[in-house]
Amino acid sequence: MRFTDILLEKGIIDQAKLAKSLAKAEENNVSIEKALQSEGISEEMILGAKSEMSGLTAKKVIPGQISFEMLKKIPEEAARQYRFIPLGVKEGFLEVGMVDPVDLEAKRALQFIVSRMNLPIKTFIVSEKDYEDALEGYKGLGGEVSRALGDLEMELSGESSVSVAEAIQADLSKGDVKTNKIVEDAPVTKIVAVILRHALEGKASDIHIEAVTDKVKIRFRVDGVLHTSIVLPLTIHEAIVSRIKILTNMKIDEKRKPQDGRFEARIEGRDIDFRVSTFPSFFGEKVVIRILDREKGVKTLEELGFSPDHLKVVREMIDKPYGLILLTGPTGSGKTTSLYAMIKELDREANNVVSLEDPIEYNIEGLNQSQVRPEIGYDFASGLRSILRQDPDVIMVGEIRDKETAAMAIHAALTGHLVFSTLHTNSASGVVPRLIDMGVDQYLIAPTLLMVIGQRLVKSLCPESRKEVVLEGSFKEMAKNEFNKLPESVKSKITTTDKVYEGVSSSSCPMGSRGRIGAFEIIYKTPEMENLILKKPSDQDILEEARKQGMITIKEDGLIKMFNGLISFEEFMKL
Repeated sequence: MRFTDILLEKGIIDQAKLAKSLAKAEENNVSIEKALQSEGISEEMILGAKSEMSGLTAKKVIPGQISFEMLKKIPEEAARQYRFIPLGVKEGFLEVGMVDPVDLEAKRALQFIVSRMNLPIKTFIVSEKDYEDALEGYKGLGGEVSRALGDLEMELSGESSVSVAEAIQADLSKGDVKTNKIVEDAPVTKIVAVILRHALEGKASDIHIEAVTDKVKIRFRVDGVLHTSIVLPLTIHEAIVSRIKILTNMKIDEKRKPQDGRFEARIEGRDIDFRVSTFPSFFGEKVVIRILDREKGVKTLEELGFSPDHLKVVREMIDKPYGLILLTGPTGSGKTTSLYAMIKELDREANNVVSLEDPIEYNIEGLNQSQVRPEIGYDFASGLRSILRQDPDVIMVGEIRDKETAAMAIHAALTGHLVFSTLHTNSASGVVPRLIDMGVDQYLIAPTLLMVIGQRLVKSLCPESRKEVVLEGSFKEMAKNEFNKLPESVKSKITTTDKVYEGVSSSSCPMGSRGRIGAFEIIYKTPEMENLILKKPSDQDILEEARKQGMITIKEDGLIKMFNGLISFEEFMKL
């Protein structure tokens, strides 16, 4: 229900006046709240309706009562985009005022921002006028940022004969060049160090540095979602990009084509790997940095979210002496992480385990890892030919991208090697038709393909930061229909109710979720599946046979995780 529906129910406004207000809001590009007030609906009436709709308390904000230090807790860019404002800290809670309390995107952004503060949130409704008055306080904050960056701008301006590249190189020379240690004496280095530290504290997996019309946006990806966290003046964009390029040994003067690199840094006692990619765009080069925290290490199969039934199949298949194991899913679905987890289960002392990767994300003891370099002719196919002369027992190929690599992987599996790789398809059942389309004969696929794993990632709930909610109406019916599709052997192992869980903010888990787990579907080798592959099957043919094996789909695995309280209904709906 919208707050305007409550206004209608209470007779505060009629349909004609509401329609007029909606039209006025669209025509003048103003909020519906302002349009209603122009029609004589008071601010108190609007706040009352919003409070009744959301169950939140309305709060009056006195101009000037929000301290300068408090405003720093939420970036101005986020406050303006999502229409919320920090009000203060009371009884251990960060109080936040929201104009639109049912805006899900705003709630997610707010949870991300406060995740670094280790404070639970208490949300209130504020009027649009109070919110706009509070935004005025950011002018002082913006001035402080400008003053903090002033020295850097002067250093790199026309007042100095030193070029940007030379100035950054001078900064770098103050640190340990051999280890690329991050030092904080120079202005540019301070800014880059703050960005990296900010991302680590927020448990981000990626940093996006992008120039837009009049500013530089720093966005962090946390649990798969991007959030704007820092906004900087456009004048320092070139300096930041140059600093990062030097850390990664990229060409500073090359701005016309993409570049890739990596560097290491020790931040707050932790050794962190950073994988960097630059990309030319209209307003300047965009930089994306992947954060690889060595201390987190490689996850186990249990930590990835495999069910006991899935674990049994996976461990049985990776124990085979030869064959092909493929993982499939979209970019960013954790395929490489799953490959590492399976490799970690192998005896790497008794076996020669070799990998071809692009890029190498984590170093694993006992795994001989090689970085492919297509620009010099060292791609997956040529690398695979070389690996076969290295007396391997187990081979991991980062990705099968073409017919030649697919043929070499199949050949390796046929000649007594256990081969792991990834392939891009929408589902596990699409792997065999995809290989056939790439030109691999089905009589070669049938005897070699041991197992296919399809996967997606979903946010996992914190056990201590969740609450029960009741499924009703169409949502309840949807969950029931998905449950009815499950094999009988699986249905008997789970208990369904009308109650599921959703995340809530707490001091130990400010976002209500912590990390992500996988939802999986697995197809494995059986005599029946092998015979079917020889007949050049379609996706549907493979799926029907897999269902006879008792396979559950990714969506169904998510349903089970939802009923077990591991993920929320909202995350289940994304599968």
